[in-house]
Amino acid sequence: MADDYRRSVELERRIFELDNKCATLRTEKPDDDYLQNASSILDKLKTYYRHGGESSSLPKLLQDYTQVVLDITFYEENKLVDQEFPEDSSPFKIQQLLQDLTEPEVLAGRLVPAQEVQSVLGLELLECLYWRRGALLYMYCHTLHQRKQWIKKNKATFLKCLQEGVRYLMRMLQVRNSVKLNDGVVFHDSATANFLAEGIFSDTHLLTMMYIGEMCFWAVKYEDCSMDTTERKEDRLHFRDIGTQILHKYVLACEGPLQGQGWNTENAKEILSILQ
Repeated sequence: MADDYRRSVELERRIFELDNKCATLRTEKPDDDYLQNASSILDKLKTYYRHGGESSSLPKLLQDYTQVVLDITFYEENKLVDQEFPEDSSPFKIQQLLQDLTEPEVLAGRLVPAQEVQSVLGLELLECLYWRRGALLYMYCHTLHQRKQWIKKNKATFLKCLQEGVRYLMRMLQVRNSVKLNDGVVFHDSATANFLAEGIFSDTHLLTMMYIGEMCFWAVKYEDCSMDTTERKEDRLHFRDIGTQILHKYVLACEGPLQGQGWNTENAKEILSILQ
């Protein structure tokens, strides 16, 4: 009983902190759709706590809390993108956003220890948390990749961002277990069966593959000439192998069942020709 109370209080504190943050951000742009949605959910959560809601609703509260985090951080990310990731302030702001997008998963594990995180938050929200962290680092690295002089002075930092981004995106692809074609599931569409077998459940999964491929290409381009990293060699990702494997799947999907659906494979093929 005491543990349930402490868990509820911890989440309540975070909700009211987010409410203050959201209110401050809305002074910058009152009509922003994402901040409006976050504010609406926060109002509902505050009302719940003021009326002494049941602790059995903790998973639902965590899901709502997670949606608020996603909405607020999306607004903050868009500001960074619009400002083209300022060199002086971006590193700190990105780490802050990554921490904010990690917290729902950490809280779910701590506040509902009897259940797996994906059961508490749901597959879609958990996927979104990984996707957003990986996509943020992809956009940041995409901008840094065009700053050649910056990379010359900060290769280790650039490679670290790439490694973190690829790890997040790979985790996103692993949230749902790919469907095994021999586990008794009957498909009337072989293309759908192949997609699910490869773990491709949406356009976002496909885009994730392309992002991973590009980030692996950038890493391969710079890692050979960056021997000053302090990270243990065994902890580093095998960018060439990962990029090759992921982009092969991407090309097969786009030129197979998705042919004519607007997915371009030229860049993926060009990267593959270099990685292989």
